[in-house]
Amino acid sequence: MRWNGQELGVDQPDALPGLARLNNLVRSVQTPEFAGVTFHEVLAKSALNKVPGQSYMPFGWTINPYRGCTHACIYCFARPTHNYLDLDAGDDFDRQIIVKVNVADVLRRELARPSWRHEPVALGTNTDPYQRAEGRYALMPGIIEGLAGSGTPFSVLTKGTLLRRDLPLLAAAREHVPVDLAMSIAVYDDELQQSIEPGTPSTAARLATVTAARDAGFDCSVFLMPILPYLTDTRAHLDEALRRAKAAGATSIIYSALHLRGAVKPWFFEWLAREHPELVPRYRAMYPGSSAYAPSEYRDWLAERIRPLIRTHRLERGREDSVTGGVRSTALGRRPRQAGAPSRADAGASPNGRGSELGDVSLDAAAPAMLF
Repeated sequence: MRWNGQELGVDQPDALPGLARLNNLVRSVQTPEFAGVTFHEVLAKSALNKVPGQSYMPFGWTINPYRGCTHACIYCFARPTHNYLDLDAGDDFDRQIIVKVNVADVLRRELARPSWRHEPVALGTNTDPYQRAEGRYALMPGIIEGLAGSGTPFSVLTKGTLLRRDLPLLAAAREHVPVDLAMSIAVYDDELQQSIEPGTPSTAARLATVTAARDAGFDCSVFLMPILPYLTDTRAHLDEALRRAKAAGATSIIYSALHLRGAVKPWFFEWLAREHPELVPRYRAMYPGSSAYAPSEYRDWLAERIRPLIRTHRLERGREDSVTGGVRSTALGRRPRQAGAPSRADAGASPNGRGSELGDVSLDAAAPAMLF
């Protein structure tokens, strides 16, 4: 599904510095439909990414058909993954999109290996598989068919309403393997949502996608993540968020407070100074120096505020996968947490995925893998 007539010279030294050294860059593409965005089509050497886990769960598996994301969420924890390609975590992450055009073919070969144990695979744990470009590249149908055909359970976490296109295919896959869906909807104020998530579908459109998933017979969790201190943590905002999620048919809620890791922090603070300068001192106090997470006192306060509201709206508190950070696969059953181990939501942390692969470049072992 490549776009004809829009090719850029792939030998341009400034086109994509990191990937140009890998010899797996097919071409770079620009199109009027995505003004200011360049798509770099690559031939990936691997599709399945192993994510090291905790002692009771050795590892998880993820697939990331894209790197970078036109959703352009200011707070996106996956931004630092672009640094490994000599691209910046700010504007480049939003506008220089890596597309693994052969990901479905590579995946089918990997799933056919005798060593494959059919463990659950998570999609949407780094960048969104249903971002706008998926409408043209259509990588997800091949991925879904490959997973279902091999007997591999999988989950999808997305902000993309394009999920609705594949609901019949997902329903067919569910006849063979467990399929779990979740929609990420963090902001229920339209003006704020367009400011901090400028490339995403509207909140209303995503809630309608939750309803469509429910109408197709799926449970659908809503990831209320991240909750933004002083912006989306008021009782009124949380109550409205849960009310609308329940009305849309959401079956559970997963939440956590904003975290700002590495290169995400200066990008977020640049937005904050521009849009809400009055909050900069408060955020500096909450996230001092290299601190990535909100203080434990704030996380406790947030839990005390939101948990009664979850009960009031008769929603379940969902469970994210402790390894990949996506929605927990029903194929894993109800394996209990280790005694004394806090959940990610209790800790206020986003999941610690261990990165992704593009060709033979592995990401930093500390790079997060979940998509807010």
